[in-house]
Order: sequence, then C-alpha cells, then structure tokens
Amino acid sequence: MIKKIYGVYQINQYIKNMFAQDFVLNGICIKGEVSNCKYHSSGHIYFRLKEQGSAMDAVMFVRDRKGLNFSMKDGDQVQVTGSIQVYDRDGKYQLYAKEIELAGSGDLYQRFEQLKQELEEMGMFAKEYKKPIPRYATRVGVVTAPTGAAIQDIRNISSRRNPYVQVILYPALVQGEGAVSSIVNGIRTLDAMGLDVLIVGRGGGSIEDLWAFNEEAVARAIFECDTPVISAVGHETDTTIADYVADLRAPTPSAAAEQAVFDWVQFQERLESYQQRFCREMDYLIKIKKAKCDMLSARLTKMSPRNQLNEKMQYAGELQFRMESAMQKVLEDRKSRFRLLAQRMEDISPLKKLGHGFAYLSDGQGQAILGISQVQKDDRIQAVLEDGSMTLLVEEIKTEERWHG
Repeated sequence: MIKKIYGVYQINQYIKNMFAQDFVLNGICIKGEVSNCKYHSSGHIYFRLKEQGSAMDAVMFVRDRKGLNFSMKDGDQVQVTGSIQVYDRDGKYQLYAKEIELAGSGDLYQRFEQLKQELEEMGMFAKEYKKPIPRYATRVGVVTAPTGAAIQDIRNISSRRNPYVQVILYPALVQGEGAVSSIVNGIRTLDAMGLDVLIVGRGGGSIEDLWAFNEEAVARAIFECDTPVISAVGHETDTTIADYVADLRAPTPSAAAEQAVFDWVQFQERLESYQQRFCREMDYLIKIKKAKCDMLSARLTKMSPRNQLNEKMQYAGELQFRMESAMQKVLEDRKSRFRLLAQRMEDISPLKKLGHGFAYLSDGQGQAILGISQVQKDDRIQAVLEDGSMTLLVEEIKTEERWHG
C-alpha cells in the first residue's frame, strides 16, 4: 500500500482552513488575564491571555486599535472579541483581537499593587535610603541565572568597558519554585563579601516569570543590603517591586552593567586630555613665572651693591670728566685772559718805556717825581734807567707849556 505524503505547508494550510470554516472560532469572545504585553513600534499589540494555568497568544493589529480606550498592561482582566486563526508560518494558532474590554485586575496584579503600597508606606522606597552607586567600582557582584542572555550581556559589557573589573556571579534561580530563597541567599552572600556594587536581575519574560522579584522577601533583602544594589529585571517596560526598593533601577541587564562599571577607555582618554591640558597650563605658567623671575632678577641685579657701586663709579667718572672738561675750559679761558692782561701790562710796563729812553725819577725819600714843582735847584734826585740808576744834581729848572689838543 502506497502512503500519501503531505508537506508541512499543506498540513498548516489544511488546519488553517478548518479554523477559518469554524463558525464559533470566527466570532468568539474570550476572558483572561493579560500577560507579557508588548506594544510594538509598528503599532501592533502582542500579548497572552491566561486563565487557570492555560495560556493563549494574541495580537491586535494597529488597524483594529481605534476602539481600544485604555492602555493595556500585564495583570489586566480583559474580554477579547475576535477570531482564532492559524499562523501557518509557525504552525501555531492565536487569537486575532478586534475588540478588547477591561474586565478588572488580575490576581497577580492585585498582589503587586497591594505589596507595593505596603512597602511604600513602610518607607522602603524613600529616596533618603538610596545609597549612591560608586563611580569607580572594581568588584561587581551579580545575582542572576548562570545561563542566559543577562549574565552574558553583563560580562561582555563589563569586559569591554573595563577589563580590570572583577565580576562575581552568584548562580541563582530566577523563576519557579525556590527562586525567592535563591535570590535572597545570593544577595546576602555577595553583600557579606564587601563588594562595591550588586546587580540583581534577569532577562525579560511574562509577569509570572518575573514574579520572584515581586516578593517581599526579595524586597527586604535588597533594602537591608549594605552594598549598593542596581535592579535589572526584564525589559525596559517591565517594573517589579525590586526596582522600587533598589538603590538604582536599570531598564535592562546591559544598562545595569554600564551603570555599574565605569568606562576605562573613556577614563583613559579623559585622563590623557587632563594631562595634556595640565601640561599646557603648566608650560604657560612656567613661562609667566620665568618672565617674572627674569624681571625680578634684572631688578635685583640693578639694585645690587656691586651694580650700584658700578653705576656710582660710572657717574663719578662722568662727573670727573665733566669737571676736568669744565676746569680745562676755565683754565684755557684764564690763560687767554692772562695772556691778554700780560700783553696789556707789557704795553704799559715802565721798564718797557725805560727801554725807549725814558727814566724814572724819585727824590731822596723814594717818592716819584711827577713834575718840576717837586724839585728845587741843587736838589739831588735818583734817575732809574733800563740798565741801572744814577744820582743827578738839579742845576736849572725850566717851565714849559704843552699844547693840549
């Protein structure tokens, strides 16, 4: 007997047609709790409906969102009207929502809000209890699953940003039975090691997958931790009680690693920049100080006793030169005047006149005889000539009248 062989595509198309022809599945209204709700950038809404341990994938396309008058989130109890169809590419069926109405809050969401309110009233979310995250951490503790994207992302980013940082992992259960005690033990164990900062978290998932981080025991362990704690639970849109209690919330584990580990390369570049700036400013300052030192040195040299003595000696030399010049000039003037006076004296000198045939006459007492009225006949008088003197006897006195022009 020859078997008829079908392709996967044929089977998926056959099942898809069966769903399409079913009257009930083409206009059905389903009630359940929203989980893993994601708003896509295209405008589509992807979520799951769960009830009594069962779950179903659902999607509402952007063209059908006009009637949605509330922001749907995890934990909402909703009534979804639409059709159940097969997505032939994956061979999975899902609910294609046409209308969504809010029916109330789910049990998990109510528990979340109740615990959040209680812990907030106790002051566990208060800013004054938040510890600052150290800027230059060298030992980082991580409480998360030993496998999965979260720890790999943290390790990759930490080694890229700073290869000298030590990442210490406490392998913890992050979902399911025993997850709460495992996370609490991890926080307390790493806190006792005196690390710089702790990262507590996991990758994304449904509200059930993340629920261990909404338990009071985990919240109290984070609050009582002496080491600063960064929470990194799920994706950016996921919010847990651990996020409110932690000293800092990171939207993802990757972001937590960036906040916990400082960028060594950027730090080196900044350090080199500071060093270059420091050298430039020091060079400039040295030039300024050197110029000032040179100026003070010149002033000191100028005011030194030796320099003062040299200046005084130079000044004294200049004065001596000026005085000698002035004295020489005065001496020359005096010599010229003396020669002039000597010439004049020579011109009026009696000796010169005596040399011309004149004689100097004086009486017996040495008085000069200036006229005949001073002598009488038979008086003896002295006559001084150029080459000697003689005694004369007055024999005759004649008076003569001179012409006055």
